[in-house]
Amino acid sequence: MKGVAAGTAALACARLAQELRRLRVRTGLSMAALAKETAYSKSSWERYLNGRQLAPRQAVESLCAMAGEPPERLVALWELADLEWSGRALKAARPVAEGAVAQPDRNQLGEGGPPADRAGQSLDGAVRTKLRVWAVVAAVCTVGLATGVWLALLSTTGANEPAGRAAAPAPGCRAQTCTGKSPELMGCGMPGRVQTLGPQRSTSTGARFEIRYSAECSAAWARMWRSHAGDALEVSVPSGRSQRVEVADKYDEESFLFTPMIGGRDLTGLQVCFEPAGNKRREECFRR
Repeated sequence: MKGVAAGTAALACARLAQELRRLRVRTGLSMAALAKETAYSKSSWERYLNGRQLAPRQAVESLCAMAGEPPERLVALWELADLEWSGRALKAARPVAEGAVAQPDRNQLGEGGPPADRAGQSLDGAVRTKLRVWAVVAAVCTVGLATGVWLALLSTTGANEPAGRAAAPAPGCRAQTCTGKSPELMGCGMPGRVQTLGPQRSTSTGARFEIRYSAECSAAWARMWRSHAGDALEVSVPSGRSQRVEVADKYDEESFLFTPMIGGRDLTGLQVCFEPAGNKRREECFRR
């Protein structure tokens, strides 16, 4: 990555790559088939999906179209990842940060009053100080604006919150409209909006999973980790279509994987089945 801030950019780019991998699995296309259907080579798609290179916006839109995914939310995520990958958000802040390291902190109060050299500061020095402060403000606003756009597009506008408290983004779906959609992209898996139903389950291969539920979205799904390429997890209810996720590669092995959601308040008979790689006969099922 060219100019990535530690943690923040890595998170956005990794999140984008993870979502692209899930869309690729949904299409059922191999890397070679994906290359034939788009303007991008097999090796390019491999770099995009493992996070070694930021996918072009057109590639994101193409994959969304093939997977039947509305592009707006992933394009919003791409815009944030692009801002951080290119380092544009850091260019204004970097000179300020470097200058701050070289200067002692002389502007702290609590040591007998204001600093002794404050009154003798030149007008030119005062102007430069103000310009540095405004540069920091501009850099912070740039990142804040990008993050705000991302959150706004990842979720629809919710009801007004009481004055003085920031409004959490509303989920992107509710009840039956959540069926088949990603809990992450719809905002149903946000902290404070999700709970675990029942205990964590361990499989014979060491993979683990649990059932997740969001009352605000009225939807349930399953989350898996410690899995291996080829493993699959499926969640279902008797009254609806099952939802399934499969571990595509080593990158998925290192992440939490989520099934698409099942919408609705009635979770009677909800069942989660784990299918180890290459052996459907060893399917292990658990009821809520």
